[in-house]
Amino acid sequence: MQTAGRFAPSPSGRIHLGNILCCLLAWLSARQQGGRVVLRIEDLDTARCPRRYADQMVEDLQWLGLDWDEGPGAGGPSGPYYQSQRTPLYQAALEKLAAMGLVYPCFCTRAELHAASAPHRGDGQAVYAGTCRDLTAEQIAEKAKSRPPALRLRVPGETWGFTDGHMGPYRENLARDCGDFLLRRSDGMFAYQLAVVVDDAAMGVTEVVRGADLLDSTPRQLYLYDLLGLPAPSFIHFPLLLAPDGRRLSKRDADAGLDTLRDRATAAEILGKLAYLAGFNPSAAPRTAEGLLADFAWDKVPRADLRIPEGLF
Repeated sequence: MQTAGRFAPSPSGRIHLGNILCCLLAWLSARQQGGRVVLRIEDLDTARCPRRYADQMVEDLQWLGLDWDEGPGAGGPSGPYYQSQRTPLYQAALEKLAAMGLVYPCFCTRAELHAASAPHRGDGQAVYAGTCRDLTAEQIAEKAKSRPPALRLRVPGETWGFTDGHMGPYRENLARDCGDFLLRRSDGMFAYQLAVVVDDAAMGVTEVVRGADLLDSTPRQLYLYDLLGLPAPSFIHFPLLLAPDGRRLSKRDADAGLDTLRDRATAAEILGKLAYLAGFNPSAAPRTAEGLLADFAWDKVPRADLRIPEGLF
């Protein structure tokens, strides 16, 4: 089977160095195996992700020389390639899960979730305590008068594990370590976990390359693949790129954003420095994506987070 990689950025602002590293690694991993690349725009939150940001992101990736075989501008058999246009697929998956008796309404507010005395994960997020799991039909009807519910998936007290292509074995007990998780928010927006599983399966993705901050999402997604009877891809998580002061990069970091970087560096200079940080460019010399194919190897990429040296960019 031909490898199918993907990059799936969320266009809530201009892409930054961390996004570019993700796209570069996904592109190199797929291309080195002779595989195809899919570009999917994850714009479920249309208020935060207006189309102008998506259009700019497409142009930025083209400027960087990171091309794709399927996606915006290229077409393909699995479109549309904007999540905002794929909600019927998520609804169908939700209905399949609901028919199994695994979906229930949750009326907890964000404030209530944060205030709950439930245990917290290593990333600080609260493990859902199951507050609404066993509401009666009467209680649901009463609560629905004042607040539309979110929808959660019941998870078993089972351990789901896999071997990551870079980070190695990872295991998580779904009930203890994450709890029943969201499938659809109270405003009707489908949740990331469901959408990404439906889309990667529908687009024939066989390899998912993404940041280590999403490593703990994988057991939940594997559970969804299993429930929905969909083939799961292999997963490769890479270390996060950190600002010189150790902060995680975000689209609010202007110096790491491509809008600033394009004014002072070429695409080859940016890619060469990122490849140097990631261990497969022997120096910070400019390199094209195509030119990096011969040097790229996952065993050269560190597993610890990558801090950008002051002044490198």
